[in-house]
Amino acid sequence: MVENGGADLLHLDIMDGHFVPNITIGPPVVASIRRITKLPLDAHLMIEDPARYVDALIQAGVNWLSVHAEADVHLSRTIQHIQGQGVRAGVAINPATPIGRLEEVLHDVDFVLVMSVNPGFGGQRFIPSALHKIRKLKAEITSNKCRARIEVDGGIDIRNLNDVLAAGADVIVAGSAIFNDHVTAFDALREMKTIADRRSDRLELV
Repeated sequence: MVENGGADLLHLDIMDGHFVPNITIGPPVVASIRRITKLPLDAHLMIEDPARYVDALIQAGVNWLSVHAEADVHLSRTIQHIQGQGVRAGVAINPATPIGRLEEVLHDVDFVLVMSVNPGFGGQRFIPSALHKIRKLKAEITSNKCRARIEVDGGIDIRNLNDVLAAGADVIVAGSAIFNDHVTAFDALREMKTIADRRSDRLELV
């Protein structure tokens, strides 16, 4: 349904029950998803010591791979390793993490994943201060002539999508807004895509 609705990627939350208080899927499930879709797979590693699982997830078929700045003590090395395998490398930051944490890797990454909720569970409300962080990050990327795109994840729906886009987001992750009890995933995604298409031809919806 989301492929037919126009999704550009499929965002996969990988959680370990340690970095966040929840457990989701691992490489075998990712490999199963890879077999049934041609869409790029965007894996978001919410796990401790993420470098341990990078190779397994790449072998499972992911195309984008983000690790948390808060979880990887050798962030630059992990980014280089991911890119060396031909996969887009991203760094994710929690709501309380300042963008200054990215200073030494901003020129290297393909994208930055800004969490607009505290990671671990779906269905949370968007944290309004994320808009300031997105605007600030966009200014840093522009002024430093970085190639990094801005992905935003958490609590995004048709009510706040325009604000997130206006702040500078390039890639939008939507979960609860798409998979809910009130409308089909196809229709929900088409509604968000319609809003997004009015603002930017570069925007991607996950």
